[in-house]
Amino acid sequence: MSIRVGVIGGGQLARMMVPAAVNLGLDIRVLAEQQGMSARLATVEVGDYRDADTVLAFAETVDVITFDHEHVPQHVLRALVDAGVQVHPGPDALAVAQDKLLMRERLTELGLPVPDWARVHDQEELAAFLAEHGGKGVVKTPRGGYDGKGVRVVHGPNEVDDWFTALSEDANGGALLVEELVSFRRELAQLVARRPSGEVVPWRVVETVQLGGVCSEVIAPAPGSAGRLADTAEEIAVTVATALGVTGVLAVELFETDDDRLLINELAMRPHNSGHWTQDGSVTSQFEQHLRAVLDLPLGWTGCHRDWTVMVNVLGGPAEGTLDDRYPQVLGAHPLAKVHNYGKDPRPGRKVGHVNVAGDDLDDVVYEARAAAALLGAENA
Repeated sequence: MSIRVGVIGGGQLARMMVPAAVNLGLDIRVLAEQQGMSARLATVEVGDYRDADTVLAFAETVDVITFDHEHVPQHVLRALVDAGVQVHPGPDALAVAQDKLLMRERLTELGLPVPDWARVHDQEELAAFLAEHGGKGVVKTPRGGYDGKGVRVVHGPNEVDDWFTALSEDANGGALLVEELVSFRRELAQLVARRPSGEVVPWRVVETVQLGGVCSEVIAPAPGSAGRLADTAEEIAVTVATALGVTGVLAVELFETDDDRLLINELAMRPHNSGHWTQDGSVTSQFEQHLRAVLDLPLGWTGCHRDWTVMVNVLGGPAEGTLDDRYPQVLGAHPLAKVHNYGKDPRPGRKVGHVNVAGDDLDDVVYEARAAAALLGAENA
C-alpha cells in the first residue's frame, strides 16, 4: 500500500500537489468543501473542515494530514493531534498564521523585523496610533483576510467603524491590528521548506507584483537580489520556520523599504502563489517539496533550470468559453509557456490559472509570460 496523504481543502493548491504525489507514488486524498472543486483530480471526500468528527473520520483514511489553506479551527487541529494523527504543520505553528495579532506578537518576540504595530480595540486607541504615525496606517482584521480582503489603508479612526461594531457584537470581544503605512519600493517573498526532523531548504527570493491586493506576477529570482538582500531574506525565513516549528512549505512575504530594510508582511504555512514558478523553474517544485517535508523525507535541491522564471496569474479568464478553448492559440504562439489550469469557471478577479516561462533573458521571459496570459483572457496581462 502506498503512503496516503490527506489534504484538507479542495482548492488549486491541493490540485497542484497531485502530479507530485503521482510521481512519488503517493496516494493523495482531499477533504473538499464542496463537489466540483479544483482538487477533484484526486480522491475527494466532501465535508466541513470546521467539524471535528468529519475531519477525524477523514484522517482515519490517511497517514498524514496537511492543508490547502490555514482556516481549520484550532479545536479541530487539537482533536487530530489528541487522536494521534500526524498533522503538518501543527496547531501551534498554524495558530500564528491564522491570527495576525498573534503573528505580530511572536515575530516581535523573536526580534524579527516587522512594521510598527499595535492592538486596537476602539476609535480612541486607533486615533492615538495614527497620531504617532503621520495620520495614516493600515488596519487589518486578525483572522480570515486574504488577497487584499480584511485590509484597509486609513487616514482617520472612523474608517473601520463597521469592523469595530462587528467586534463589539462578538461575545468573545477582540481587537484589530493597525500597522504603520510602510514606504516600500517593492514586495518580495522568501520560500523555505522544513521537515519535522529539522532540515530547512530555501528557494531564491522572488519579487511579487500585486494588483488590487492579489498577486499578479512573480519574478524569480528577484532582480538585483544577490548578496546581502538574498542572505537576509533567507535568514529571516529560516528563523521563522525553525522558531515556530513549521513543517512543510513556508512563505514569508516581505517589504523592501525605501531605506533598504526588509520587513515581514505576512506568513503562509503551505504552498503559496509566490512559489508557483518552482513548477517549471526549480529542480524541486514547492508542491513536491511540501509532500517530502510533511512525510519527513529528505528535501530536494532548489536550484534553477534557467537564469529567470516569470509567473503570471490568469485572473478572470476568457469572457466566453474556458481556458482550454484558448489552448490552440496560446500554445501555438508561445511554445515556451507552461500553462497551469485550475479547472475553474472564469469569473472577474478569480484566479483560474497561471503561466510560467523560464529563460535567460528577463525581458523576453516577461514578455512571453504576459503575452501567453493575455491570450488566456487574463485581466491583469
